Amino acid sequence: MPLPKKVLSRKEEITADFLVLLEKYFDDLLHGKADHLFHTKDFAAQLFIHPVHLSNTIKLTTGKSPCNFLEERILAESQKMLMETSMPVKEIGYRFLYDDPTNFTKFFKGMCGLTPLQYRKAVATKEAI
Repeated sequence: MPLPKKVLSRKEEITADFLVLLEKYFDDLLHGKADHLFHTKDFAAQLFIHPVHLSNTIKLTTGKSPCNFLEERILAESQKMLMETSMPVKEIGYRFLYDDPTNFTKFFKGMCGLTPLQYRKAVATKEAI
């Protein structure tokens, strides 16, 4: 049996597996199937590796930490919901497992520079023009 032309290194394999788990996790989150907000240690446990090893490997192969991937994805998905739905900000925060709407607002503002309501209004204003 011939070997594949390109065999993934272990670093690339870990990164690819992490990205698959991340997609599955966000699918579960968006469909209300996730019961807690994942952290690096949760992904590492599913990959049977130490969290520091996962973090170092992801940083080495992508230049970003696992937390960056999570935060960027939460921001992108919440921005999409703010643009495409009339769902209250608090419900969007709950969808991403923020128990307190103010924590979600602080996260969003820290990442985006605007509160969720300011973002929604800015997007609506641009679409009206």
